[in-house]
Amino acid sequence: MNEWIVFLLLFLAPVIASVPIALAYKSKALTDKLPVLSVLGIFVSVLMSLYILMTFPENTQYSYPWIPELGINIVFMIDYLSMFMGVVTALIAFFIGIYGLDYMKGDYRPSWYWFFFNLFTASMLLVVYSDNLFLLFVGWEGLGAASWGLIGHWFRDDDDIAYVGREGRKVGPLLLHWPPSFGGWRAISTIRFGDVPMFFALGAIWALAVNELGEPTLNISEIAWGSLFTSIGAAGTIILFVALLMGLFTKSAQVPFSEWLMTAMTGPTTVSALLHSATMVAAGAFVFIKLTWYIQPWHLHDVPGLEYVYTFVLFIGLLSGIYGALAGSGMRERKVLLAASTMSSIGLMFASAAASFWIHEEVAHMNLALLVAFWYMAVHAFAKASLFLVAGHLIHATHSRFLNGGREFAKKMAPAFIVTIIATTFLVGMPPLTAYWVKSGMDEVMELLHHHFGLIPIVLLVLTSLIYAGVLAKFLSLNFLKGEKPHHEHTEGGTLMKVGYILMVSVLFVLIFLIFTREETEGFVHAGFVETSIIVGLLILLAYIVGLVKPQIAALSKLGTFFSDRMYLPFLNDYIVPKIGFAIAALVQNYGNRAIDGFFNTKVIPGFFKGVSQYIRRLQTGFLSRYVNIVLGIVLVLLVLFALGGVWL
Repeated sequence: MNEWIVFLLLFLAPVIASVPIALAYKSKALTDKLPVLSVLGIFVSVLMSLYILMTFPENTQYSYPWIPELGINIVFMIDYLSMFMGVVTALIAFFIGIYGLDYMKGDYRPSWYWFFFNLFTASMLLVVYSDNLFLLFVGWEGLGAASWGLIGHWFRDDDDIAYVGREGRKVGPLLLHWPPSFGGWRAISTIRFGDVPMFFALGAIWALAVNELGEPTLNISEIAWGSLFTSIGAAGTIILFVALLMGLFTKSAQVPFSEWLMTAMTGPTTVSALLHSATMVAAGAFVFIKLTWYIQPWHLHDVPGLEYVYTFVLFIGLLSGIYGALAGSGMRERKVLLAASTMSSIGLMFASAAASFWIHEEVAHMNLALLVAFWYMAVHAFAKASLFLVAGHLIHATHSRFLNGGREFAKKMAPAFIVTIIATTFLVGMPPLTAYWVKSGMDEVMELLHHHFGLIPIVLLVLTSLIYAGVLAKFLSLNFLKGEKPHHEHTEGGTLMKVGYILMVSVLFVLIFLIFTREETEGFVHAGFVETSIIVGLLILLAYIVGLVKPQIAALSKLGTFFSDRMYLPFLNDYIVPKIGFAIAALVQNYGNRAIDGFFNTKVIPGFFKGVSQYIRRLQTGFLSRYVNIVLGIVLVLLVLFALGGVWL
């Protein structure tokens, strides 16, 4: 099959398949039937991504001219990262789509939902496969637009089950209870805050970057990154990278930009599952891994400023990891608990990828730290998507977004219960399950940093992992074992929802098989048998068991409330930043606007024209002799000027 047909089907099939339901928004009969077509469009992307994985040669670039004189072209890179991440993205979107056929049945605007859901998927696929930075940014902006449409999907704010936070809960002047419309606004405003400096960073790269032959290029795999950083110096490298990272950190909800991710849980659970696994939140971490893959910072230790950048990312990632885990430990809302744990996981991905600056160890000619970050992303994607889909089914069954459900309820929801056990145990890092081997590789990576940062990275990683295990155990325990009896139970139906999360969690078994059979993951297996990794794994197992047995500790309730309030970080987003913004707006309104109005409308410019007008009117006497004198005066001035010009020449 021609490669361009494959790419067109990969990116356009989901969008085109969602157009009929978008156009049929006025016909309920059609919008009830057409969601299947939208899911089939995503299935085409699954087939194309698998076709690329199995038949396209690795490290091959496909280019089509777009604006060649500006170095902007349609360029796709089939490398190790895109080959696997493309399958992960498409497959997760497809499984969630199947689930959504049940979950979104009867929704009041299905046309809106399915169009943006498919656009979300297509945009992430464009980010994954794009080599040209401008084309990647097109997909990046598509993610932002689609996230706004999906997070605020239930814009009517008419059902508390779609809110985040407890009704009436206040801390000082701040109400910690957010509606869907606010969640959508906060997401797009936070993301836009990071996208603007990222756009300027891409503009700077477009103006400065060249390939090895000295030709201008925007293709990630071709840019001579070392030469670029050297040419702009340490300050330029730091400024360029920080501007670029603003986009990545806001998209991936890293500290202090994490609040939008919590309030994004106002959207449908299908959106939350896709958002937290294969798109949006994963996009920032994936782009950082992809850039680092080609920058190869472990070979650029002589480039000034680069080490500061990677140190910054390392500790922002570790800080986000521990913050997300602590916040999750106090959460009582199903989806918000999972959202906090996602933030924690994404932080560890950033930290592992950043560690590549100091890690020279390679497996199958690939950097160990980047492999750890990428494989953890894959394991996390399927496990966390499974848990979100279970959470959505539980919300549907209990008509409550809060953790509740005991053993009797677990029997009625047996598939959800079993899937939760598998997803949580396979994700936390207990031996010998899937994430254990990847986390063992992560332990090794952080240990290798002790020459540069002492024990800080490994200690933060272990603490995060232990708290994280307790958080997911709490999710299992309070939903199926030790939670309050639900006030409402509706456990019938939901066949496609069950199919969705059963298919999703089954991939975790495929991943553990791949870890033990692929050459590049041999390092994970080796690290898993190291004594340190075994001890950490057993500690994680112990933390998980404690979380099951004691999901709530009364003596720590105040601390739990502090964590569930996200350590008051919402004040930054909802109080401090708006206050600063309104103060700036007031200054502009009261002084800036007055100055502009005075200059152009009331004082300076009008005064100037008034003066000129009055002078001209003085000249208009009506006497011919006056006009003759004026003309003679002008002629004399011109003659003098010509005479002086002649002397000068």
